[in-house]
Amino acid sequence: ILMVWLRRTTHYLFIVVVAVNSTLLTINAGDYIFYTDWAWTSFVVFSISQSTMLVVGAIYYMLFTGVPGTATYYATIMTIYTWVAKGAWFALGYPYDFIAVPVWIPSAMLLDLTYWATRRNKHSAIIIGGTLVGLSLPIFNMINLLLVRDPLEMAFKYPRPTLPPYMTPIEPQVGKFYNSPVALGSGAGAVLSVPIAALGAKLNTWTYRWMAA
Repeated sequence: ILMVWLRRTTHYLFIVVVAVNSTLLTINAGDYIFYTDWAWTSFVVFSISQSTMLVVGAIYYMLFTGVPGTATYYATIMTIYTWVAKGAWFALGYPYDFIAVPVWIPSAMLLDLTYWATRRNKHSAIIIGGTLVGLSLPIFNMINLLLVRDPLEMAFKYPRPTLPPYMTPIEPQVGKFYNSPVALGSGAGAVLSVPIAALGAKLNTWTYRWMAA
């Protein structure tokens, strides 16, 4: 009984640790102003990275617990932690819009709903849920971005002392490279999120084997 309790407790602790580390990866993925800079300079790349990062962790823990709702729980931890980071930057004197918190929760809810509606079918969660995450995340995040007061001002006006010169944001050339970053991000994300979701499911299988050893 003690070992069962320890394994379950450790598992839920892992959810928190990995979700926090996923958020740290987002914060440090090239720039401290991870969202205002990168979402406007390369929204497609940002969308793909966010949808794949979310789906691999969310489906891993959802399948491990077998409980629809775990993916949303995972995304909620990421969101809360990012709001803490936003508050820290604000406390340092930066404007409120300096960091726009990515919208992970609705996409994770779609993954949970897929798992629940298909009666906990793992393959449906991978194929349908992964597709829905990739399709929806760019849409939700562009809506979020439209609420930022002046994103280019936020991206260029304020200095980043820890940022090396080669990482200086490039002003976006919207329309020259692609005409619809949301559509391109959704299309690419929908395709790539499925194999990444399958990877998360496979990691879950490996974890079961480790725990059974």
